[in-house]
Amino acid sequence: MKKTQIKMLAIVSILLFCAGTLTPLQATMAQDQPTRPAPSATIDQRISLVMRLSGFSALSTCVIKDDQIIWSNAYGYYDREEKKPAATDTIYVLASITKTVVGTALMQLYDQGLFGLDDDVNLYLPFELRNPHYPEDPITIRMLLSHTSSLNTNNQNQYYWMNFSGDPPFDFFPEPYLREFLLPGGIYYDPSVWSDKYRPGEKAMYANVGFDLISYLVELLSGEPFLDYCDTHLFTPLDMPNTGFNLSRLDIEHVAIPYQRYAGKYHQINELTFMFGDITPPEKYWRGRFYPAGGLYSTVTDLSHFLIMHMNEGVYNGTQIVTKQTVDLMHQIPADNDIGYGLAWMQTIISPRLIATGHGGDLPGADTYMLYNQTEDIGIIYFANGNPYYSLTLFKGLFSVQYLLYSLFTKETTVTGEKQQWFTFSTDLLSQRSFIPASFLSFP
Repeated sequence: MKKTQIKMLAIVSILLFCAGTLTPLQATMAQDQPTRPAPSATIDQRISLVMRLSGFSALSTCVIKDDQIIWSNAYGYYDREEKKPAATDTIYVLASITKTVVGTALMQLYDQGLFGLDDDVNLYLPFELRNPHYPEDPITIRMLLSHTSSLNTNNQNQYYWMNFSGDPPFDFFPEPYLREFLLPGGIYYDPSVWSDKYRPGEKAMYANVGFDLISYLVELLSGEPFLDYCDTHLFTPLDMPNTGFNLSRLDIEHVAIPYQRYAGKYHQINELTFMFGDITPPEKYWRGRFYPAGGLYSTVTDLSHFLIMHMNEGVYNGTQIVTKQTVDLMHQIPADNDIGYGLAWMQTIISPRLIATGHGGDLPGADTYMLYNQTEDIGIIYFANGNPYYSLTLFKGLFSVQYLLYSLFTKETTVTGEKQQWFTFSTDLLSQRSFIPASFLSFP
């Protein structure tokens, strides 16, 4: 999980990062520089730098404005052994960006009046869900969507079950697995799954299992299997043919292999026994039990349609996928949510002057972001098949990722007469010395 750094470490890291990147940026500082690099060449250089710093083998990305992709590109190899170059239609595991899709599916049913956000989940679940430390306190659907249900951040091996691999649906999920994991006395139960400090609704704690419950609610409320529901009501009307939870239904030849760089060497995830021991994934692709929290596969092109819909008040290509009122509800970030989380939608403070919402995600071998800056009406997406957090990278790559996000949002681009200004080393980058993200929490 991406961790927020303390302020002094942030300052030191920025200074070290600036020292390491001064050479490629110094052209922007010169007052008498006769020419400037072409915008695409500059962003290519910046992305190349971030890929080296972060250990990304491949990266696919796009920038969105005015309901369309205005720029996209891909870099590196998504299959190092076969030297397959990445493209914008390369398929990546999305990790926690998945939560935005699962949450949107549930909120479509909210639009239909099938539940209230402050309803007790026990009105719909076939088992009684309560924090055993606070058995009288109801857990609401709003709490699950905003990570405030008093479910703890999941650190239990029996939750991730990383040495399991298979394509959903599974006979054991959502039932009986969720019952056995969440209820005292269950065969997978661990008391640490519940907070003994905070009541439901009191504090935000990033709990992946909450979105397993949300996917179950989609099934129960719609009367349709969760995977079928997403295909019918989201992926088809959004024209997302290369998106799905079941990897065997996608073109495996175009799926990015997750690589984790460690000590200068790239490892496939099934080669990480030195990191995970007996729970090392058994194959080179993520096919996890936890798919509603982080197992969706997609391309930047496909996911751009989903983000365009959220940017355009719930409409894509003339079709209302969710209502404007529901999109607004999802995007609202309560001031008292200290991880910056709305309803399946999170806030990321990239710099003091650049705030975006959407979601990020990370797994070993995967680092992803889908973000929207409402002020400038710009969206960005990037998928990478590597992750600096699980490497020996300084400060787990936090600031190289920040640098990439800033570069994508401020890329110099002319669209319908509007020019987005490039940031310079001397003004913008140094202004980020006090930067501490409101939340880099994501999967796992």
